[in-house]
Amino acid sequence: MRDPETARDVRGRPVSERPARRTFGLATTIRGRIFVAFLGMSLLSGALGLYAVAAISHIGTLINRTYDESLMSINYARATAADFAKMQAAYARRMSRRDPTEIAKLDAEIAALSTTLAEDLTIAVERSQSARAVRSAGAVQAAVAAWEEMRRGIDPSTARPERWEALDQRAAVVDNQIDLLVNHTAGDGFTFRQAARMLVAWEMRLNAVAAGIAIGACALIAWLLNRRISGPLAAASAAAERIASGRLDDGIPAGGRDELGSLLRSMAAMRDNIRAMMAREVSQRRRAEALVTDAVQTSREAVVIVDSAGRIALANAQALHVFDGLEAAMEAGICLTMPPSGRPESEQIADCFRALSQDGDSRLADGRWLRVSRSATQQGGFIAVCSDISLLKEQEDRLTQTNLRLDAALDNMSQGLCLYDAQNRLMVVNRRYGEIYGLSPGTVVPGMTTLEVMNASLVAGNHVGQDLETLLRQQGEAFQNGAWRTHFQELSNGRVVAIDRRQTADGGFVATYEDVTERRRAEARIAFLAHHDMLTGLPNRLALGQQIEAAVAQAGRDHGFAVFAIDLDDFRPVNETLGHGVGDELLAAVANRLTACVREIDCVARLGADEFIIVQRGIDRPEDAAVLARRIIEVVSAPYSLSSHEISVGLTIGITLAPSDGTSCEKLLKNAEVALDRGKSEARGAFRFFEPEMDARLQARRILERDLRDALAREAFEVYYQPIYSLDTDRICGFEALLRWDHPVRGFISPAEFIPIAEELGLIVPLGEWVLRRACEEAARWPDGLKVAVNVSAVQFTSASLVTAVREALRRTGLPGRRLELEITESVLVANPGATTAILHSLKALGVRVAMDDFGTGYSSLSYLRSFPFDKIKIDQSFVRDLCMKDGTDFIVRAVIGLGASLGMTTTAEGVETEAQLAQLRAEGCDEVQGYLFSRPVPVSEVTEVIHRWNGTCRAIA
Repeated sequence: MRDPETARDVRGRPVSERPARRTFGLATTIRGRIFVAFLGMSLLSGALGLYAVAAISHIGTLINRTYDESLMSINYARATAADFAKMQAAYARRMSRRDPTEIAKLDAEIAALSTTLAEDLTIAVERSQSARAVRSAGAVQAAVAAWEEMRRGIDPSTARPERWEALDQRAAVVDNQIDLLVNHTAGDGFTFRQAARMLVAWEMRLNAVAAGIAIGACALIAWLLNRRISGPLAAASAAAERIASGRLDDGIPAGGRDELGSLLRSMAAMRDNIRAMMAREVSQRRRAEALVTDAVQTSREAVVIVDSAGRIALANAQALHVFDGLEAAMEAGICLTMPPSGRPESEQIADCFRALSQDGDSRLADGRWLRVSRSATQQGGFIAVCSDISLLKEQEDRLTQTNLRLDAALDNMSQGLCLYDAQNRLMVVNRRYGEIYGLSPGTVVPGMTTLEVMNASLVAGNHVGQDLETLLRQQGEAFQNGAWRTHFQELSNGRVVAIDRRQTADGGFVATYEDVTERRRAEARIAFLAHHDMLTGLPNRLALGQQIEAAVAQAGRDHGFAVFAIDLDDFRPVNETLGHGVGDELLAAVANRLTACVREIDCVARLGADEFIIVQRGIDRPEDAAVLARRIIEVVSAPYSLSSHEISVGLTIGITLAPSDGTSCEKLLKNAEVALDRGKSEARGAFRFFEPEMDARLQARRILERDLRDALAREAFEVYYQPIYSLDTDRICGFEALLRWDHPVRGFISPAEFIPIAEELGLIVPLGEWVLRRACEEAARWPDGLKVAVNVSAVQFTSASLVTAVREALRRTGLPGRRLELEITESVLVANPGATTAILHSLKALGVRVAMDDFGTGYSSLSYLRSFPFDKIKIDQSFVRDLCMKDGTDFIVRAVIGLGASLGMTTTAEGVETEAQLAQLRAEGCDEVQGYLFSRPVPVSEVTEVIHRWNGTCRAIA
């Protein structure tokens, strides 16, 4: 056998004695062959890529030239045509003007267009690709110059028709020359496109051929490389498999001069070394087995060795003493894996086998406890070391029960607990303490001093801005006169901890920690809510009364204060259409803006809903209150960007001054409310100061509200009808239903006065449904060709019962849906477009026609005409009134009528009072009209007479 310490080559020479010279050339090594192969393939790929890049660059240059020159030349040629067309249009407008200023402005415009045309034509020539395009551009320039010269020579006041015809002919020549220029530039672009296509096709064929050649060359190189490497590599792999399987006596073939040959020689040396190491290991193992056997037999622990088959191979004397009958079981060859029913064994042997079958503690049948530790052997068996732990187990059981009871009590405490000994070292800490202070498990452990525990809390960030000395000083302040009092510690995260401490008999102490944050917050919240509004956090009515009483007590002869009553305009539609969540968000935003408008000495309070109160202290004159009121209106009226909507809301303010207007809270609040109501009735979005006569008006308003409720309960209203006249048939085609209220004392009250009150009181929905039913009942008795139009307010339209009310009215009266028109204003559409669309489609499904009333008075009617299914648009009477005046109103009316005709909608003009207005509307193509020219609104009893007057004979209406 060769010496394992010395590696030798296949010739028997030591490897270290090989001459240190280079024996291989680059071409004879595997690395060199692979390098040459990959170098050749890389050169082929690089050459192919460079060629492709050059071809693409060439094509890109041609394409850029096509775009930059040909396409740009076409665009500027077309721009020349547009410039000349604009010059003609501007010259035409100049001929129709008489104002010197306008004529000068149009001359300047024509001159600027002439300059632009020359510039566009110059660029078209610069970008052109042929001489014919250049010649065409020169012809265009000459034609334009000729047209310009002829145009300047024409006097609009004296020019004869022949001059104008000659000018038109010149313009036609210019157009023809420009068309010729466009055609030439387009032809140039087509020529370059064809050249680009041919070049692309040629380059694609060349690239395909080059790619095929490169693929073939790479395949040949790969085949040659595989041929030179595969054979020697297979021989080396077979030799490695023989060595791995333990056949160390098989021969290993000699290799060549490359790396594989060197690998085969190295494998032969490795085989010899392995054979020598195995012999040495066998000798060492035999000596180790003898030492292990001696150690096992003399061990104080029971040691049992089990082979891979599950049989006990060895048991020391201590094991034979612990397990009775173990020696007999060894001689019988009983297997541990044998089923219990198949092995004849005593109860002691069964205990032994159960104990040896797993790691851990096992209790024998006689009550003893064994701790078994198993270690696997290389042969698949294991060694089991058994220790008698019966006494230790009994002590552990007693200690475990005690600890479990103590741990359960500590971990289930609602308070944190720390127990310290007489040396101020921590003995016990429960889980709750770490939770209160946000400490991770293991941060505070027994053995730490009080200073270390405090420092751990500091490191955890519980006391930002404080140090250890500060915590010690606070602790000392809590211990006064020999007794510990409860110390409240506020942590950096806002939590509040109540700390109590008690001395123990051994000189130590126990400290308990209770998180009282929620209790403190609840107490503070209760105290806060007793004097503040829950939604906005502003003072409530109780706190406001205290503020006003304090202001009254401080008010002197020279200084007083003002009380502002603030109410948001149109807040109810926000709640009804967008939901109370959006309304609450809006109220909170308004509260923030109001607070920002006042000083710290002033007070902002909320009494409920959208009603706010401001107490402005220390004012010398009413102008001070007016300044604040203007600032509030400006700030609060700005748009609000809420979480899901963009909302704008106005407000009205009532102001009372103290002590001149009163010295009690009730009186001042009442006066401010009176001024607020006066402001809302006269001009919303403004402020009003309290005046004594306002109280009387407020009482009158209250009486009107009461009478309105009573009139609705008694149905003490009337429906009047104003005819709608069709200009197409020259007949009355329907009537518009108008609500009237004949008050028993005040007589007829204008709808403009009581309808807003009905909307504020929430009476408009039942009132509107009553009008709808009455109009349908009376229209059902009219001739079949007449329709009835009913106005629907914004509040009524947002009601969920509108569609149901319309369906029920049609069903009960038998009126066909096609004879009912519902007129809505733009404010209905602004509130909630999604819900409005659904309601409009539901009404259309009933056959009802929908009209937009007061068209043109809103700010986005055109967008609604596109989004909603309207059948009619009504031109507001403000436009009709000024129709015959030369102020542009006729253009607006004409545009609306044309828009309606384009969209297939009927147009109705309101407020027609003169024959001139009627003639103008008929000439513009209006479909329907209504107004005093035909009839004032009449009660239902006079409808027959109106129909007979305009439509001829009419049967009596029952």
